[in-house]
Amino acid sequence: MDKSDQRDKLESLHTLLTEEFISRIQSGEAEPSLLSAARQFLKDNSVDAVVTDESPLNRLSGIVLPFEDGDKEVAKFPAHPTKNKRSTNN
Repeated sequence: MDKSDQRDKLESLHTLLTEEFISRIQSGEAEPSLLSAARQFLKDNSVDAVVTDESPLNRLSGIVLPFEDGDKEVAKFPAHPTKNKRSTNN
């Protein structure tokens, strides 16, 4: 196999993997391990997102995430600490 054939096959595999991630995430079938793999895939390919007022990433950054221990809520932390800074001086 020459380098051109090898490159074509790798590009095809890359495209198929990308399409599979998109399909499973959009369908709601993505389990946490798939979401983690998709996140790593984006990172490995140097894909970054810029937060804008209209972006889903901006909405996500404003969500407060609860952390629970069994049935008892332990604490709530802002998803994006720089947007909801807490005072460290008490």
